[in-house]
Amino acid sequence: MVMKTTMNNLEKPKFFGRRKGRIIHKAKSFLLDSFLPCMLLDSTHKNNMAECFGVSKSKYYLEIGFGDGDHLAALAKRMPDVGFVGVEVYQNGVAQLLSLLTGLKKGNPEDLQQVALETGRADNVRIYNDDVRLLFDALPDAAFDKIYLLFPDPWPKKRHAERRFINPDNLKELARLLKKGGILQVATDHPIYKRWTLETMHNNPHFRWTAKTSDDWRNPPADWVETKYQRKAVREGRRPVFFEFERL
Repeated sequence: MVMKTTMNNLEKPKFFGRRKGRIIHKAKSFLLDSFLPCMLLDSTHKNNMAECFGVSKSKYYLEIGFGDGDHLAALAKRMPDVGFVGVEVYQNGVAQLLSLLTGLKKGNPEDLQQVALETGRADNVRIYNDDVRLLFDALPDAAFDKIYLLFPDPWPKKRHAERRFINPDNLKELARLLKKGGILQVATDHPIYKRWTLETMHNNPHFRWTAKTSDDWRNPPADWVETKYQRKAVREGRRPVFFEFERL
């Protein structure tokens, strides 16, 4: 179930979570004001992903809730021929991703006038800085080869279960957006979300869990990029799992 509220006669999903945290310092504020507009996804090209990047890419990947952006930035640098769409509502996380993409971490105003992607990095990332559910209708069928959902908010209390991103409504959209044979990758360190994900995915006819042995979900995939959140979870004694589901 997706909770919705009416706004200007249009149905808009109700969003739960933070949009802004601690103070964003000068360099990152500059990136949000001056560089983010260059990186925003132009969702008017709903029938052509290539136009969103200005050039055709070999594959297209979507990361929903990229957090601090370390996973997305690292993969995008490693795979310049892949077009990455990153979605994140948390303004501080968007600012951190921009910092990783440009290499700009701090600086004086006079140093911040000529900002570009760091040397050697391809222009293969587009950002959507709002609720991904607002983007669904603007994306074409079978747009993506892979979708990442890494360490989503588990909403562990039973009364909040409807807020969990893995639910039938969202899975219907993800199934539409994934190519046949494409992969939905879900990582979580929370025991309730582990069970919830497996039960919900088992009841969905569009996906197949690819694991053949326990090592397939206990160990990260070969191309995995360890995140700051993952390191924190391990330090605190929570063991992440890594589920991959194939689009049938």
